[in-house]
Amino acid sequence: MILKQFVDEGLGNSSYLIGSEETGSTAVVDPQRDVEKYVQVAGGLGLRLQYALDTHLHADFVSGARELAALLGLRVGASAEAQLAYEHLPLREGDTLALGELSLGVLATPGHSPEHISFTVSGPKQSAPAAVFTGGALIVGGAARTDLLGHEHAAPLARRLYHTLHHKLLTLPEAVNVYPTHGAGSFCIAPTSPDRVTTIGRERTANRLARARDEDEFVALALEGLPSYPTYFKELRPVNQRGPRVLGGLPALPPLTPAALRDWWAQGGAVLDVRPARLFADGHLPGAYGIALETPLITWAGWLIPFGTPLVLVADSEAERQEAVRQLIRIGYDDLRGYLAGGLAAWTEAGLPVERVQSIDVAELRRQLERGKGPIVLDVRQDDEWLAGHIPGAVHIENGRLAYADLLLPPDRPIAVHCQHRNRSTAGLAVLARRGFRNLMLVEGGFAAWTQAGFPVERGV
Repeated sequence: MILKQFVDEGLGNSSYLIGSEETGSTAVVDPQRDVEKYVQVAGGLGLRLQYALDTHLHADFVSGARELAALLGLRVGASAEAQLAYEHLPLREGDTLALGELSLGVLATPGHSPEHISFTVSGPKQSAPAAVFTGGALIVGGAARTDLLGHEHAAPLARRLYHTLHHKLLTLPEAVNVYPTHGAGSFCIAPTSPDRVTTIGRERTANRLARARDEDEFVALALEGLPSYPTYFKELRPVNQRGPRVLGGLPALPPLTPAALRDWWAQGGAVLDVRPARLFADGHLPGAYGIALETPLITWAGWLIPFGTPLVLVADSEAERQEAVRQLIRIGYDDLRGYLAGGLAAWTEAGLPVERVQSIDVAELRRQLERGKGPIVLDVRQDDEWLAGHIPGAVHIENGRLAYADLLLPPDRPIAVHCQHRNRSTAGLAVLARRGFRNLMLVEGGFAAWTQAGFPVERGV
């Protein structure tokens, strides 16, 4: 058996290439949309891609299965209950697919989603599988969340997940290797473990959901501690069901002159600046979104930019721009109209307006707060970060909510925005500026700098 894992650290997900060394027949499980990596690795190993398999209708990324089918003519396999609107093999429990001497078996494993399936891998004359690809049905230390279809479905799907785990997956032999799709860093899960692969034996003893004494306790555990998730998650399930647009490779964006971009900007067109947060703070197009690649862009673009928004990119290099395109198409942000030729330097040389982010260091911030004349301190970190410790008197609004929530912030007072360091807060500050807040400043170094300086911290709500 040949097995290759492809990890997307930004999404916290893994996809897999599984094949027969003997025959070269290969399948890709839960492929991402930029599929050239699978083609290149398979070609380098002399393998023939035969199937693209999805464990479920993904909410957090666009499936690459249709892209692979269009490129190579391979077969797409997905749950019959997914009701894909394009040509595919509708798979049900008990179905098998042959990869040379290997056999892929289909298990119905609902819970994370109602149509979820998993794939077992068995060799010739094996009485039990050697491995199982579990998508989100079983992950290291837990299982993927059941609330992505709406809160009204969370508990019923958690009950289905109980039977999936306790009556099916965890009854497999202890030595079976488990290869989940969702893992550390994914908003499809509650925080569990940094590991990305495991075994049935390990999960029987260490998985908190495996230790539930009954179904009700399992449901309570499954719904406990779920973080918020990006707003674009609500868009991708139907995209994957009807079939994403076939791109035919990584899109090549046209260059736009400063004059052309000025016209786009003047008409209200959205600009996305993917340069490092420090450079964005030093100068950017007025009203631009500022989401650095390393924020990561793939998560925060889908949280802060309305889905389907046409975008023009600002980047410092071709490599940076291509990486931005790659991350954006993975989450369905396809309407990319071009990029600023020559970058921000060309824009400024043309005499066009530039905005800068005002900043404040933590020492000055503390001095102002102690005098009682300081700014409103806005903490945009996640809920669990806030509860673990925050600046006394700060206001808390998660960064992902800044684009759509009713913001009860006085427009006449300065607002000092911070996250743990600077990437998220810079992105959030740009959204606040787009929403009309003008007296904004960035807390240099964020909460990390505050704590490193030994300044007081509050904990809890």
